[in-house]
Amino acid sequence: MTQPRPSGSAGAPQVDNPGIAYREADVPDLRVNLSASERRAATLPARRSVKKNHQAAWLLKAVTMIDLTTLAGDDTPGRVQRLCAKARNPVRHDVLSALGMQDERITTGAVCVYPTMVPHAAANLKGSGIPVASVATGFPAGLMPLELRIQEVAWAVEQGAHEIDVVITREHALTGNWAALHEELTQFKAACGSAHMKVILAVGELGTQDVIAKASWVAMMAGADFIKTSTGKESVNATLVNSLTMVRALRHYHDVTGHTVGFKPAGGIKTAKQALAWLALIKDELGDRWLHPNLFRFGASSLLGDIERQLEHHVTGRYAAAHHQPLA
Repeated sequence: MTQPRPSGSAGAPQVDNPGIAYREADVPDLRVNLSASERRAATLPARRSVKKNHQAAWLLKAVTMIDLTTLAGDDTPGRVQRLCAKARNPVRHDVLSALGMQDERITTGAVCVYPTMVPHAAANLKGSGIPVASVATGFPAGLMPLELRIQEVAWAVEQGAHEIDVVITREHALTGNWAALHEELTQFKAACGSAHMKVILAVGELGTQDVIAKASWVAMMAGADFIKTSTGKESVNATLVNSLTMVRALRHYHDVTGHTVGFKPAGGIKTAKQALAWLALIKDELGDRWLHPNLFRFGASSLLGDIERQLEHHVTGRYAAAHHQPLA
């Protein structure tokens, strides 16, 4: 991969997916060759590698695409405040200066929290341009009455969330009840109003790549602005194989409808090396247009710390201890 150009918000590519009305005939009979997908995914970390200044540039690009996340039972306003401060200044100023990037505005792509933490995140990010994302719809299992899940979406938006990460009813996908999944997500989309809807498929619980592909397609039919791999709470979260399946479904949907949908892998992406592999996947399968925070995000809480560590090594030649990095 070559060194990417810095990209601001002006003229940036945007999500554009109004969705389409459900018809059974419009759900394609998607089939995934698992062994071929596994071989393709295995080539990405090794074949698409970058070094030195190019690697530093790609890692800074990755920082701008992170949904910096805290989804813990012991979250507090103070923790959210510290997370928002980190989102505003994700890389130490001395490291940015050494990279010649001290005058660039480097922030994370968003801050993602539980609904009750949204007001605290919104207050701490005011004026920064960094969106607040909230999980909703009974995250992570989604096993709440539909009416309550819709109310949770609307409440999070009222509190100041710009993006809503919704979870699907896995039963609909596992039983092939695509009409029910489409109807559910259409109601979530309406409750989102002007906020973007990011649909979490929980791919580790969907069984096969064929089901993942069809669930991706139906989510996009229902107006998903992003499709997202996982909640981070499943035993299997984002992998390059299931991401490849989702990205190819996304590309096919764009080719058929002309509508643009973003992609968010989440759960288990913890190292800078892993982040580079996902960026290579997006560049190869979707092109440079999708390499922007408006269309691609990492759902992560610890990834930023390793990226900072690699950037510091790049400018100093030394690896810092984890505690040396401010709140990653």
